[in-house]
Amino acid sequence: MARYKPIHQGLKLLALDFDRQILPGTFEYALRHLVDNELDLEGFHQRYKNDVQGAAAFNPAALLKIILLAYSRGIISSRKIEAACRENMLFIAVSGDSQPHFTTLAAFIANAGELIAKLFAQVLLICDRQGLIGKELFAIDGVKLPSNASKEKSGTRADFLRQAERMEKAAAKIIGKHQQADASNVDEVAAKREAKQLERLQREAKQLRDWLADNPKDRQGSKGSIRLSNRTDNESAKMATSKGVVQGYTGVAAVDCHYQIIVEAQAHGTGSEQELLMPVVNATAPMRTPETVIAADNGYHSEANLKALAEAGIDAYIPDKDYRQRDERYADQSHLLIHKSIHSQLTSHLNTINTVQHS
Repeated sequence: MARYKPIHQGLKLLALDFDRQILPGTFEYALRHLVDNELDLEGFHQRYKNDVQGAAAFNPAALLKIILLAYSRGIISSRKIEAACRENMLFIAVSGDSQPHFTTLAAFIANAGELIAKLFAQVLLICDRQGLIGKELFAIDGVKLPSNASKEKSGTRADFLRQAERMEKAAAKIIGKHQQADASNVDEVAAKREAKQLERLQREAKQLRDWLADNPKDRQGSKGSIRLSNRTDNESAKMATSKGVVQGYTGVAAVDCHYQIIVEAQAHGTGSEQELLMPVVNATAPMRTPETVIAADNGYHSEANLKALAEAGIDAYIPDKDYRQRDERYADQSHLLIHKSIHSQLTSHLNTINTVQHS
């Protein structure tokens, strides 16, 4: 029988050069180069006030590299990221064996929103400088993502006011029963149960009253209609999806067709894609040229959007919701073939643009 050299799968003590674990041409190599050499992190450094006193802090450059590497691997839990920094050699190499606690990672993510947005703008400028953004076509699409907010806690101010009044009436009824029972024998188990129910009703009614006091107006939709609020996360929205109704956000991205660089990405607290088109298009203005083509699916089609695009002089391709029914070419085609047909048409249009530009 053939003999083979042993393969070690468990623990082994090794002397490693962290620098050599990060191979050229990989995501982590580009990440390290950008964070260490290209990005301006002064905004992060200014948040620390331990020049003379206080414990040494984790370098924000190391935290950024850890978090972005984790996200590129689909790891979004702070506890799992902490474990990776302790157990995975690539994370150890990228972070310089920093091993931050998961609470440090969570706090950094929670407090770095505006600074991260500025870094995104810096990365776009670097990509543009390297010729990675063709600016020929920006494709816009979105996805509805659930949040941690409870959809059962959605409603208008009138809905919440009625809920508070019902709870207060139920609490008053329980208090009345207690007063009647004081003069007679009563089951102690039932009395304790009703006392807990009373405490819960009074607490939830107070939470509703406090929320109503802090939010004196209903949220307004794009057409002036009332948009449902949420007492857990009032920036999120109640949205219908293919998997049912969820409470969350619509994430919309604009992607350049040259190297699939994301030039704009935001999470929006509405389920209506139509009202998000122009804000996304306007946000891409610094990266667009007069010849840039905008493409989006029929979820973004509306008369108002088409008019706004025409007034802005933007060349855009957005099918209406019934275009498949009118075009006999799509009668027997699957969604995959339809998308390929649209891609072929857009490619042909871009080839025409390139021919004109270089003639």
